[in-house]
Amino acid sequence: MKKLKVKARAKINLTLDVLGKRPDGYHEVEMVMQTIELHDLLLLEEADRGVVVTTSNPLLAAGESNIAYKAARLVMDALGVEKGIRIHIIKNIPVAAGLAGGSTDAAAVLKGLNSLWDLGLSKDEAEKMGASIGSDVPFCVRGGTALARGRGEILSNLPDAPEMWLVLAKPPLEVSTAEVYQNFDPARVKRRPDTKHMLESIHNGNKAEVIENLANVLETVTFTRYPEVLQLKRVMEESGLRRTLMSGSGPTVFGVADSRAAAEGTARRLRDKLPGMFVAVSRTWPTEWQEFQGKG
Repeated sequence: MKKLKVKARAKINLTLDVLGKRPDGYHEVEMVMQTIELHDLLLLEEADRGVVVTTSNPLLAAGESNIAYKAARLVMDALGVEKGIRIHIIKNIPVAAGLAGGSTDAAAVLKGLNSLWDLGLSKDEAEKMGASIGSDVPFCVRGGTALARGRGEILSNLPDAPEMWLVLAKPPLEVSTAEVYQNFDPARVKRRPDTKHMLESIHNGNKAEVIENLANVLETVTFTRYPEVLQLKRVMEESGLRRTLMSGSGPTVFGVADSRAAAEGTARRLRDKLPGMFVAVSRTWPTEWQEFQGKG
């Protein structure tokens, strides 16, 4: 039976703006999204029939309720695959963290099955399939740096952003993305992203300007409803990071460090100061369509 290991990389938002409410109930967004090195590892193993999903995290639902299961089922039903698949997810990305941990697992399944079974799906086809599962899945299929509009599924290619070393921290709480969007009030936003300037900075490879233009309007909601996230951001700002920002609807906050050594030093200090909190060092990651550790 064929086997495959697939890396499912997390994402952060370099910008996140909410432009209004759509007739379908979703919000119209404009975001610059960025893949980072932090990743889950998915072990795919061909089986006789059916889909089985297991995970290393006992808090994460397995089986049919897992988005990775839905991705596998979608591929198999759409393309008439009669074989089965076993999927084991080794979780390194925190759950409900604003890092697209579930969406990137689904994207990894789409890419992994495409390779394992030589299905011939193009990137665009895989992204379109992913959009029916979740708004962040198409970006996670694509990876790298991209401008996302609509619900987040309408993507425009961007050059890879300059490499940035990051420190990520997530408090021990979960934030409902739906709840954050439902409580968004544009009147409370004091600093909207300058998307045009961010795009110019990325195209010019201007790292300092990319960092200066980091902005997320959802901080106005999450910081009010979860003051511990605001407190975390303040602690990270005081730790010497160049700039900090909440990713997605939170609660993860990331900060840009001057170097890998600086990031690792800041992470050590944060772990000492904030025991029990998830703290990780990562970096921005370039565009990739297929990346695997190898078939076996």
